Amino acid sequence: MSGLERLGALRGDVSVSLDEILDVRPAPEPFTELCGWRLPGTGIPRVIALGTWRSRDGKAFAAVYRGRPAVVVEVRPGGEFRRLIIGADDADDAEGTVSRLRAAVLAR
Repeated sequence: MSGLERLGALRGDVSVSLDEILDVRPAPEPFTELCGWRLPGTGIPRVIALGTWRSRDGKAFAAVYRGRPAVVVEVRPGGEFRRLIIGADDADDAEGTVSRLRAAVLAR
């Protein structure tokens, strides 16, 4: 994340190991992936979502922006987050990221 994203998310960088990844998929409409309460973070509905979302299903981390697709990473239980919803530059970038992550998870 950039310095401004870390500031908006009110936290440092987020990472998970390949062993923790259960699934990865593109999200053309990333704001529909958000559920629960944003605590802490920054958000303007359907414009920007940076930070932690807490729900009954666990915590999710989001860094998404209006007009951009995202990549959703489903994570094994036990870690800090159950899902990561990370913005991509465009649909090709999201698809490419999904392909690379899937290949890396299968190769482990």
